[in-house]
Amino acid sequence: MNKKDTIFIGFMLFALFFGAGNLIYPVSLGMEAGFSYWPAIIGFVITGVGLPIVTVAAISLVRNGAVELAGRVHPLFGLLFTSVVYLAIGPFFGIPRAANVGFEMGIAPWIGGVSSPGLLIFTLLFFALVFVTSLNPTKLVDRVGQWLTPALFLAIFGLVVGSFFLLDGDIQPAQEKYSTQPFSAGFIEGYLTMDAIASLAFGIIVVTSFRDRGLTNARDITIRTLQAGSVTAIGLTAVYVSIGWIGVKMATEGSYANGSAVLAGAADLMYGSLGTLLLGVIVLLACFTTCVGLTVACGQFFSKRFKSLSYKKVISIITIVSLLVSNLGLNEIIAYSVPVLVFLYPIAIVLVALTFIGKTFNHSPYVYRGTVLLTGLVSLYDGLVEFGFSMSFVEPVITAMPFYELSLSWIVPAITGGIIGWLFTYIKSPKASHDYQS
Repeated sequence: MNKKDTIFIGFMLFALFFGAGNLIYPVSLGMEAGFSYWPAIIGFVITGVGLPIVTVAAISLVRNGAVELAGRVHPLFGLLFTSVVYLAIGPFFGIPRAANVGFEMGIAPWIGGVSSPGLLIFTLLFFALVFVTSLNPTKLVDRVGQWLTPALFLAIFGLVVGSFFLLDGDIQPAQEKYSTQPFSAGFIEGYLTMDAIASLAFGIIVVTSFRDRGLTNARDITIRTLQAGSVTAIGLTAVYVSIGWIGVKMATEGSYANGSAVLAGAADLMYGSLGTLLLGVIVLLACFTTCVGLTVACGQFFSKRFKSLSYKKVISIITIVSLLVSNLGLNEIIAYSVPVLVFLYPIAIVLVALTFIGKTFNHSPYVYRGTVLLTGLVSLYDGLVEFGFSMSFVEPVITAMPFYELSLSWIVPAITGGIIGWLFTYIKSPKASHDYQS
């Protein structure tokens, strides 16, 4: 196996992560962060780029992907958590978000703006095509992605270059959350890309690619995964930083509902209707292939895990649910996805961290359980607060925890839970520490 293979797999991973939905968050961050853009985008890149790459590397350390990684807590937890991940990147958040971005950037500018009837008609046609294509995807997504991803990248490059010469907006003061804690606000915003939890599903694709090329040693696979991940990280970071800068420059150009509207507005300001058309068509096609890819992934996962569900039945359910959720609108999808992701992400982070240090405690399930339990309690609180629930009886405890100002109040409970689990391992059953050793 040569270096070109590693670079190629890095490009493949970039294409997997680079859904059109990822375009909307950096540009929104840029508009709101203003003068605080750089600490905000650094926080965003850590969770939007660094964490997904590390997660893929963690998947390379286990044989059966995310189910085994989460299954070290308990086999049932492994199945449930991984199922939730697939539902999040699939019909509940990822697929509807991509469909809405495609509509708002590819269709809405030509029908007088976003409207409920227009969205309904679009999604009925869109998901009918997604379903038909998902029945027999063959290599459509891969083949289209070979030219679509570079085309989208070139379109973004054109917008970024144009923003330096054709946008006259001044950098504005930071708004709201970015005015006080720009780094932690960007850190949480990076959750919305969903790439870290998506990498729990994508990681096995990368590992399989290396195995197909003759690598069998686990250490070599992990090293190659990190090398390929570095290629992916450079590309994603360049895109996020560049797109975010467009948002910074667009802050004085008008009021926009969300990131997709900002990008469409930027294309129109700089290049007129031709720029809007070109960017819209490319993004619309990218959204379509993303939705097909995610529908196929969900179909394969659930039909394999639940034998009573055929592949066709699963993708039928996926497309119907995605259609219904899509008609809530992009802003509503973003609003209700934030609390769920705030809950899921810390759990995913600690599972990944435990995978790397697991040999020090022989992958004891008690350590995994203690860590995930206390992490989950804190992240559940954070998620409920994001939903708007009043949690005043717990708030003094949470706000007093270290790293609360960085939105990382779950770190000390996670460590505490791990220590308790480690002590419990040797008090209750010394042999149990070997049960989950990989």
